[in-house]
Amino acid sequence: MSNDTERAGIGTCCHHSERTVAGMSRRGFLGGLGGTALGGLTLAATSPARAVSTRVVPGAPLPRGVPLRVKPALVYEVPHRREKTSWRNYGGVQSPGAANEEAKRIETELKKLASEAEFPIEVLPVALITSGRQAKEVADGDCDAILVYAAGGWIPLFATLAASKAPNVMFLRHKSGPYYLWHEIAHWRFLRRNGDTMEEPNMDVDDIVVDDYGEVLWRLRALYGLKNAKGTKMLAIGGLAAYSGHAQKLGPPHAKEVWGYEFKIISEAEFGKRLQQDRSDEKAIKEVERQTDELLAQPNVTLQTERKFVVNSFLAFRVCKEFMNETGATNFGFAHCWSSVIQMLDTPPCLVLSLANDEGYTAYCHTDLSHTLPGVLMRWIAGRPTFVCNSHFPHHGIFTVAHCAAPRKMNGKDYEPAKIMTHFESDYGAATKVEYTKGQVVTAIIPNLRCSKWQGFRGKVLDSPSLPACRSQIDIEVDGDFRRLLTEMQGFHTQVIYGDYLREVGYALKTLGRIEWQNFSENA
Repeated sequence: MSNDTERAGIGTCCHHSERTVAGMSRRGFLGGLGGTALGGLTLAATSPARAVSTRVVPGAPLPRGVPLRVKPALVYEVPHRREKTSWRNYGGVQSPGAANEEAKRIETELKKLASEAEFPIEVLPVALITSGRQAKEVADGDCDAILVYAAGGWIPLFATLAASKAPNVMFLRHKSGPYYLWHEIAHWRFLRRNGDTMEEPNMDVDDIVVDDYGEVLWRLRALYGLKNAKGTKMLAIGGLAAYSGHAQKLGPPHAKEVWGYEFKIISEAEFGKRLQQDRSDEKAIKEVERQTDELLAQPNVTLQTERKFVVNSFLAFRVCKEFMNETGATNFGFAHCWSSVIQMLDTPPCLVLSLANDEGYTAYCHTDLSHTLPGVLMRWIAGRPTFVCNSHFPHHGIFTVAHCAAPRKMNGKDYEPAKIMTHFESDYGAATKVEYTKGQVVTAIIPNLRCSKWQGFRGKVLDSPSLPACRSQIDIEVDGDFRRLLTEMQGFHTQVIYGDYLREVGYALKTLGRIEWQNFSENA
C-alpha cells in the first residue's frame, strides 16, 4: 500500500506567450463529475483577512474511475502415475478437486482484496486452464488485467496468456496456500526459457508476485490508473500551447498515439461568448455568490484579494464545466493563461484550476501535454489531485517547487489551509497559497520536454515558504540519489502528489511502453 504519511523556453512562469497547434477530440468521465452549475460575476467589496484557525476542513473523496476488470486464471495440470519413472511435477494442485478448491480460495481472496482497495476492481469468474485452447480463450477475453495463478502447467500456456493485450500479473504460492510448481521455475523456465538471459518478451520479474496480495494490489492500482488515464479528452481553450518548442511539437502526437488522447479545441472568442451569457444569468449569479460565500466561510481560508476575483473564478469554472459536459472532456486548460485570458475572465485562471482539481477534474497551467500526461496518470493512480509547479535549482538535498494554481484537496478528501491571494506576477486576481503539511511524504514526477522520459523521486515536505514567487511553494527534502537528480534532471515542470506512488508510476510506464522511467529514490 502507498505510504501516505504522508517554453525553446518562452518565459519562466505563469505569464508566458505560446504558439498554438490545432487539435482533435474524446474521453468520457465517470460518476460524480458532471452537471452542477457554478457561476456568475459580481463586483463586491474586498473581505477582511481572517486568521487560519484550523488545519484541515473535511471534504468528499474525488470521484472514482472506471473499474479495473481483472480475470483470474488458475493454470494447473493433472498428472497420471507411471511406474518406475518421474510422473509428476512439484505442486499441491494436481487434481480437478484440488483445482476447484483452489478456485474457491482465489475467489474469496480476491473478494477481500477488492473490498479493501481504494479504487474499483471488478473481479471476473476464475478460469481453470489445463489446455492451450482454454489459455487462448482467456487471452482473447475482455478484461484489463489477467491475474495468473501458476500452480502447474507448462511454458506454452503462460506464453499464450502473456501475449494477451491485457497485461499479466503472475501469482505464485510459497506459503500462502497449496504450493505452486512455478515458485520453483518461473524465473529460469518461463522468463529465461531454460537459459541465462531473459527471453520472455511480454513479462519480467516485476510482473511476478509471491504470496503477498499487497504486492498484487499496487500493481492493479497502477493498471487502474493507466486504464483511466488513457483516452483522456482535453478541452483546450485557445488551442494547444506548450512551454517549450520540443513539447509544442512532440506533445500532441505523443499524447494521441501513445495515450489515446483526443482534443476539443475551442477559441477564446467562443469561451468568452458563453461567459457573457452566464454573466447575464441571474440564477447562475446567485449560485456563484453562494459558492463563494461557502468557500470563504471555511475556517482555514483567508481572503487577501478582492472577493470579486473569487466570484469570477467560479464563473469561469462554470463555463469550463459546461463545455466539458458537452464534449465529454475531463481535462482542460487555457492555452494563454496570461494576456488575453486574464482580460476575458477578469482574473488569472489560477483559482479556476485549483477548484477543478479539487472536484476531480484535471486542469493545469496552459495546455502543455508534457506535464498534463503525468498529472492525469497520477490523479487516477492515487485518487487525489496533483500540483503542477515550476522546479528550481536543487541544493543541499532540497528541491523547491512553486506555482499559483495549487489544489487544496491534496489527500484526495480534505482541504488544506490556504490564503486566496493575487497571482504573483500580475499582483491581480485570485490564486491559492496552500499550506502543505510538514512531514508529508510526496511523490514528485518531472517529465522531460520531449515526452520521452519521466523522472521521479520520493520526498518529504519541509516547509511552505513565502518567497516573492509563485504563491504556493514547497521545499521538499529529497529521499534518494540527490546528486544524480541534480546532474541528470530534465524538463521544467514537476507534478507533486501526496503519498509515495513511485512503484505504480514506474509499473504503469513499463506496461505502456514508449516512455523511459528514472526513479531517483529506487535504492533509498
